Amino acid sequence: MTPQKGKMSTEGRAAIVTGASRGIGRAIASGLAEDGFHLVINYREREREAQELVEAISSGGREVRAVRADVAAAGAAETLARTALDAFGQIDVLVNNAGTHLPGVRFADVRAEDWERILRINLTGPFSLIQAVLPHMRARRSGVIVNISSNVTQRFPAMYGPYTVSKCGLEAVTRILAKEEGANGIRVNAIAPGPIATDMLQESLDAMGPEWAEAFIRSVPLQRLGRPEEIANAVRFLVSEAASYVTGQVIFVNGGGPGG
Repeated sequence: MTPQKGKMSTEGRAAIVTGASRGIGRAIASGLAEDGFHLVINYREREREAQELVEAISSGGREVRAVRADVAAAGAAETLARTALDAFGQIDVLVNNAGTHLPGVRFADVRAEDWERILRINLTGPFSLIQAVLPHMRARRSGVIVNISSNVTQRFPAMYGPYTVSKCGLEAVTRILAKEEGANGIRVNAIAPGPIATDMLQESLDAMGPEWAEAFIRSVPLQRLGRPEEIANAVRFLVSEAASYVTGQVIFVNGGGPGG
């Protein structure tokens, strides 16, 4: 069937999604599979959850490979890229979703090893993956990269220093890379989620305490937490032909933006 004008079939395209065993990454991988993508999914520790996702995607008729790796480790990026190329012969989409945080700690109390760990995972990891997929995307003059940031880059909340710095850096990478690679047919955007119902958010809410956590959620204009699927839907848009003239953007999916 010929795709409708203004749309492009995603059948047979291949995507890499990091941090895909749970939460936002899992929703992104599932959504892309529904749109016809074959997938390489990455996870670090949760093998059972990753295998459950593999089974779910496979049952829907899509091919999927799961790779256990710490995105910050040497060689991880090359392994993910090579897995996709060996399995599918192409890499159409990279979603840099894997991330970590350190909630409730003042800059003065951040240990050097925690600072370095957060920057390695949240910023160096995506940088390495981008470098790993760019030669292939350039050769095909086609590709889409989506980086998952956070709305802390607008809020600059206290007690989230290393995480906020890493996400500000990731947005800078997004905007610069879009300018550098646009002539090669590569689009690069970021999505900045607000408070989404995930394990990571729950850790932050626990660090706040019940009263502050309740006030934080009430500060969202839509008066609720977001769902991982709502971030996945934004990714699905950005990697589609419907977003063919969208690059270098940071799209906030945050219910109107929490205060604080």
